[in-house]
Amino acid sequence: MAEKKSPAKGKATTVTVEQTGSPVRRPGAQRQTLVGLGLNKMHRRRTLEDTPAVRGMIAKVAHLVRVVEEA
Repeated sequence: MAEKKSPAKGKATTVTVEQTGSPVRRPGAQRQTLVGLGLNKMHRRRTLEDTPAVRGMIAKVAHLVRVVEEA
């Protein structure tokens, strides 16, 4: 198996996402994914831990959010 790369001690990698699209007239699963990311209104930003689960959620609603910065 491949080894996981761990971040520097005491420093967790994060990703900041901003909601750029409205969930109106979108499937319920996409609206729930935005809520799961902590987003519910346009132009709100959240800084989240960079995990495969979060990356998958971002990919699911990529047309409604943008990645502002990765640390």
